[in-house]
Amino acid sequence: MDFQDFLRHQFAQVVIGEFKPGKFEAAKKLYEEAVLTYNNGFKAAYLLQEPGTDKGISVIFWESVEDMTANQNEAYQHILKQMMPLFAHPPQTTTYELVCEMKSAEKEDKVD
Repeated sequence: MDFQDFLRHQFAQVVIGEFKPGKFEAAKKLYEEAVLTYNNGFKAAYLLQEPGTDKGISVIFWESVEDMTANQNEAYQHILKQMMPLFAHPPQTTTYELVCEMKSAEKEDKVD
């Protein structure tokens, strides 16, 4: 890893939406299928659910916006078409640049 690697930032695609009552589980399965289609540049995916509701937030991290766009292939589009009728309202999608990352400094358990 060289100095230029530290200057590159990841990007996150954030989708906020609400599914029709009782449709979150079906949407979760389709989300998992969609993520499995991702290749180059994909870093991580998180699906969050507001407890007791059908509201959720998806956060998908990419190395670049170009990678994010390139992964919206035919298989992804097919799964998205299946997911769209599950939404109560069209979801809000935004792309963010990761500008600060901090991780826990958890203590490692030592085995003597």
